[in-house]
Amino acid sequence: MRNVSVENTGLSVLIFWIAAGWAGFCLLPWYGIEDGFFSFAWLLDGYPLDEDYAPAAFLIAQSEKMWLAPLIAPLLAPLFVLRRRKSDPVYSATLILAGGLGFAWLIAQGFGIGIRGFSYEWLNAVFGELGDRQFGMGYGALLVATAFLFLFTQGIAARGAINGDVFVVSAIGGVIIIVATFVFFPIVRMLVAAFVTDGGHYSITVFVSKFFDDRLWGLGCFWGARCGAAWNSLFLAVLVGIITTGLGLVFALVVTRSGFRFKRGLRALTVLPIITPPFVIGLALILLFGLSGSVTVFVSELFGIQPTRWLYGLPGILIAQTLAFTPIAFLVLIGVVEGVSPSMEEAAQTLRANRWQTFKTVSLPLMRPGLANAFLLGFIESMADFGNPLVLGGNFDVLSTEIFFAIVGAQYDQSRAAVLAMVLLFFTLTAFYFQRVWLGKKNYTTVTGKGDAGVHPLMPRRLSFPVFAVAGIWGAFTIIVYGMIVYGSFVELWGVRNTLTFKHYITAFSVGWTEHGLHWSGAAWDSFFTTIQIAAAAAPLTAAVGLITAYLLTRQTFAGKNAFEFGTMLSFAIPGTVIGVSYILAFNVPPIEITGTGIILVVSFIFRNMPVGVRAGIASMSQLDKSLDESSLTLGANSWQTFRKVILPLLRPAILAALVFSFVRAMTAISAVIFLVSAEYDMATSYIIGRVENNDYGLAIAYSTTLIFVMLSVVALLQFIVGRTQIGRRTQFATRT
Repeated sequence: MRNVSVENTGLSVLIFWIAAGWAGFCLLPWYGIEDGFFSFAWLLDGYPLDEDYAPAAFLIAQSEKMWLAPLIAPLLAPLFVLRRRKSDPVYSATLILAGGLGFAWLIAQGFGIGIRGFSYEWLNAVFGELGDRQFGMGYGALLVATAFLFLFTQGIAARGAINGDVFVVSAIGGVIIIVATFVFFPIVRMLVAAFVTDGGHYSITVFVSKFFDDRLWGLGCFWGARCGAAWNSLFLAVLVGIITTGLGLVFALVVTRSGFRFKRGLRALTVLPIITPPFVIGLALILLFGLSGSVTVFVSELFGIQPTRWLYGLPGILIAQTLAFTPIAFLVLIGVVEGVSPSMEEAAQTLRANRWQTFKTVSLPLMRPGLANAFLLGFIESMADFGNPLVLGGNFDVLSTEIFFAIVGAQYDQSRAAVLAMVLLFFTLTAFYFQRVWLGKKNYTTVTGKGDAGVHPLMPRRLSFPVFAVAGIWGAFTIIVYGMIVYGSFVELWGVRNTLTFKHYITAFSVGWTEHGLHWSGAAWDSFFTTIQIAAAAAPLTAAVGLITAYLLTRQTFAGKNAFEFGTMLSFAIPGTVIGVSYILAFNVPPIEITGTGIILVVSFIFRNMPVGVRAGIASMSQLDKSLDESSLTLGANSWQTFRKVILPLLRPAILAALVFSFVRAMTAISAVIFLVSAEYDMATSYIIGRVENNDYGLAIAYSTTLIFVMLSVVALLQFIVGRTQIGRRTQFATRT
């Protein structure tokens, strides 16, 4: 009975994808709609005969775009195997050939024919000049490509791959294609662009001259001049990685290994910068330590010291990035510190080791993976940070801002931007590699299936004093900085007119009534609503892709699994600045022409934040016994039903965590967004950067403060829905009588 059920399910899926392929070919606009992906005005504007909206079948019937005609054969082929059994070799061979050849032809004609005819000279030499052009993929092309992909994966499954499981094979194929399209392809396109001359030709000489430019690698800072942006970025990132890791460990120890009474407040304080736009801290530092800053003016009047611009450069960027990225290190390390098994520490103390010896020889070595990950995150975030160096950089050039000015500056040098992005990517991937080498293949597991109700020892006395001192000073400094953010949003003109006013909030978020009803008259509403829409669209898609990928990595075994995992995690090591540049280069021409649309923003957020969903899913699924899956399969369910009805309901915390993190990061992202926004799709962070460039600090801070409270509401909603996971351990203080 089960074989019959599987056969029927497979036939239904096959019919669905055949129908989807023909629908895309005959009914939907083949090329992209100029009004946008979500505009359906074309239904009333000449569809289906208008060439701009015509399906492929209508174009061919009008003798237009005849390069689409070969797609008819692979669309017809699967119809001839509908009556065959899956075990028939003809069934699998037909689907593999039809899906593979159809998908390959789509790719070939997509890249071979561009906006000016043939994309390559050798095609002109072989076929002659083509007097036609091609636009980017539309609904029809996208649906047909998807149908070919899943017809191909059904053929692979029919040959017995992964026990013939259609869902698993299709999921693997789908993830590989989208990661290749939106991670690997843009990076490759960027690498190629580094060799392109102003005339559109390829030249190694041009690449070498730009790569070894003195502005990139110069060491002039050792004799009074300026160092290159590469060395500046590397030195800054190493410093930020070390300092944020140390501060993150300090806060983690205060929360987990001390009797500090205000742990909840400390957690909130350390998480706060995560939900803050990345350049806002830089603005707050200007209000404190700039030429007209409150601290600068106070010190100048008290000691008669001439104010200087010491903040602008390495010191200011270092302070701002340390404030912004310490919470990330804290979130990584608190789980690691809590995860150290108390029984191992108690065993060391039983063997007469004191608290300091236990911490140094047992606890700290077991925190090594967390320390390495925290450093890597701080390093990558510093490399990718764009907002703070733009606000506080001064004459201290870094790669992220140099890339920005190469794209949007007067020079408009895409080749130089690509070279700079290559250097940035090289640094982050090298750090990623050395982190893996440093950790090696040692086993750091301390939590097993056995019960562990031990008690974490308090910090050693010689460690607690400096830890509390550092935590207190840095915590107080953070409170002051955020106080300045809120206060600065109400000051009319900082340093000139310090009177309090609501002017900035009114300018940004005023609402009025007209004869047509409610009118959102504030200057910031358009970018605010666009940001909410883009973030809300990206968050569920990020969670879906991440959790499906996590399911494949934890529950399935297949050839190339390690390479598959590396590919899905690669975007973790790619700075947002590099993603922004690579997306511009890859998606501003056919076959995927989405630059300037909201889709490119959604896609960039999905693949920028996907590793978080993957890791959240892996962490949660690793705690689910595989016997749950096996029981479901034994009772006749297939893998899709098992994933949907058994696994997903048990992953609710991971799903919500991925959703909220993706939403928050999409709301506050800047490094990739600054390259991808357009007049129609302007994001909140790019709008704020524009206000900063115009020295309108009050409006920028008011908008940023509003975003902070929006993010706080989202995080509070998450905590209310998910609650707190209780681990079955005693605490140091609950055991006291």
